[in-house]
Amino acid sequence: MEEKKYEGRFHSDFLNTMVGRLNDGTFTEIIDDWKWIFGYSARYKGAIFFYVLLGIFSSTMGLAGSIISKYLIDIVTGYQTDKLLMLVVLMVSSSVFGLVTRSLISRISAKISIYIYNDIQSDIFDKVIDADWMALSKYSNGDILNRFSVDITTVANNAVSWLPTIIIAGYNFLATFAVLWHYDPVMALIAFISAPFMLISSRFIIKKQREYGKKTREVASKMMSFQSETFYNIDTIKSFGITRQYSKKMRERQEEYREVSLNYNKFTIATNIFMSVLGFFVQMISFFYCLFLLWNHRITYGTMTLFLQQRSSLSSAFNNAVSIIPNFLSSSVSAHRIRELVELPKEVHVPESTKLDQYAQEGFRVEMDDVDFSYEEDQRVISDSSFEANPGEIVALVGPSGEGKTTMIRLLLGLIRPDEGFVRILANGYNDIFIDANAESRYLFAYVPQGNTMIAGTIAENLRMVKEEATDEEIIEALKTACAWDFVKKMKEGINAPVRERGKGLSEGQAQRVAIARAILRDSPVLLLDEATSALDVTTERKVLKNIIKNHPNKTCIVTTHRPSVLNMCERVYRVMETKVTELTEEESARMAMDF
Repeated sequence: MEEKKYEGRFHSDFLNTMVGRLNDGTFTEIIDDWKWIFGYSARYKGAIFFYVLLGIFSSTMGLAGSIISKYLIDIVTGYQTDKLLMLVVLMVSSSVFGLVTRSLISRISAKISIYIYNDIQSDIFDKVIDADWMALSKYSNGDILNRFSVDITTVANNAVSWLPTIIIAGYNFLATFAVLWHYDPVMALIAFISAPFMLISSRFIIKKQREYGKKTREVASKMMSFQSETFYNIDTIKSFGITRQYSKKMRERQEEYREVSLNYNKFTIATNIFMSVLGFFVQMISFFYCLFLLWNHRITYGTMTLFLQQRSSLSSAFNNAVSIIPNFLSSSVSAHRIRELVELPKEVHVPESTKLDQYAQEGFRVEMDDVDFSYEEDQRVISDSSFEANPGEIVALVGPSGEGKTTMIRLLLGLIRPDEGFVRILANGYNDIFIDANAESRYLFAYVPQGNTMIAGTIAENLRMVKEEATDEEIIEALKTACAWDFVKKMKEGINAPVRERGKGLSEGQAQRVAIARAILRDSPVLLLDEATSALDVTTERKVLKNIIKNHPNKTCIVTTHRPSVLNMCERVYRVMETKVTELTEEESARMAMDF
C-alpha cells in the first residue's frame, strides 16, 4: 500500500518517514516494544542517571582535551609559549579523568545489564510455566529457549545503554557543534552536512534492518528447535540408523541460516559503505576548507587540527546516535518475541481449591460429565462423554492410540478445559463439595506420564522433586511400594546413586518404577498412571498396583493401559474410541482382556 504523505507545515523526509512508520504500524510496534523494555530500565533509573552524568563528564573531558591540544600545537609552532606547563597538566588530567569515567561507565553498564537480564528472565520463566497449555503448545521448545536466552540477552544489553547513549551522543554533538561554531560557523555547518542525508536514508534502513533482524531470529529458533529435538531423541535416531539423514537436515538448516545471515551482512556492508563515502566526502570538504583558511593565515595549525578533529568527533557523535537504530530495532524485535510469551493467556487458577483439604482422609472422587473437547475448531476429540473414579479403586482407560486417552488425563489435570460439560474433584460422599479441575487442583494429583521422566542427579533428588523435605526413610518406603527398592539397595550409593540425563544407566523398567515411587512419595489423593507400567513384567506390575492400594487404601488410581493384567484388577474400565468415552460391562472388560 502506498504510504500517505505528511500534509502540513513541515514537509521534511524525516517526518514523512515517521508518518510512514505510523501508517504501516511498524513504528507503533517499535514504540510499544520499547515501552515494555523501559518498564525494566526504570527500575534502575538512579544508576542510569549516574551513568548519564559520567558519560557527559567523559565527553566534556574529551572535548577539553581537544581544545588543550590545539593550544599545545600553537605553542609548539610559536604561539603562547608561556602556558605550556599548565596545558600539559590539564591535558594529562583530562586523559586520566576520561579513563576513570569510561571504566566506571563500563562497570555500571555491566552490572545493570546483569540485573535486568535476571529480572526479565525470572519474570518470563514465571509467565511461561504458568501459561495456558494450549497456547504454549504452539511454540516449539527450541523457539522458547531461543527467546529465553538470545532475545533476553539482546534486550538486557540495550535496555541500559539506549537512553544514556542518546543523551550522551546528543550532548557531545551539541557541545562539539558549539565549539566549532565559536571558532568558525562555516566549519560547523560543513561538519553538520552529513546529518540530513543520514536522516533521509534512515527510512529505508529502519525497515530493512527490522526485517532482517526478525528473519534471523526466526531461523535461529528453528535451528535450536531442531538441535534440541535431535539430541533429546538421539537414541531413537541411532536405533533407526538415520544419523546421516539428520546430518543432512542439520546442514540444510545451516545453509538457511547462512543465507539469511550473509544477506543481512551484505546489507550492513552496503550501509556502511554509504556512510563511509558520505563521511569521506564531508571530510574532504572540511580538509580543503581548513587548508584555504590556513593558506590565508586566518587560522593557526592548532585551530586547523581542532577543526579536523572535532569535525570527526561531530560526525562520530552523529554516527553514534544513528548507530543506535540497529540496536534499537534489534531490541524491538527481541522484545516483541519475548512479549509474545508474556502475553500468552494464563492458566485458570481457582484459589478455593484448598477447601477440599479437610476431606483428604476420605479420599476424592473424580468425575467428568457430558464433556466435549476440541484442540481445533470442528475437530472433536472427546464428545458427550462421562467418567468416574472413586477412592480405593483402580479405573482403567483403554483404547487405540491417538483416540484421546492422554487428552482425558490432561482434562483431569486441568491442563485443558472442556468446551462443554465439567471435570470435577469431589469430597468422597459429598455431591455438593467439589472444585472444577484447574491449575490449583493439581496438588491433589500425582502423575506418572508416558516415557522416561528422570532428571540428571541422584535417585533421592529425583524423588525429592515432588517433596523437598522428604526424609530418607520416606524415600525408601516409596521405593519399596513401587518395587524399586530391590535394585536401588544393591547400588553402591543406594538412594544417592547418580542418575544421568533421562535416566541413562537405568533400564526402562527401573526408570518407570522410580517415577512411580516419586508419585507415591507425593502422596496425593489421586494417582494418574499414563502407560506407566508398560515396561514392567506382569508380576511386578500387579505387585506395584496391589502395594499402592494396600498402603494407600483411600487413593483413587486411574491408569491408561493396554495390559490385560491391569484390566483384571480394575473396578471399572472405560474405552476411549471415536471421540466417545464408554464404560464397559464386566463381560466386555473380560473379553477385551482376552483380546489383548
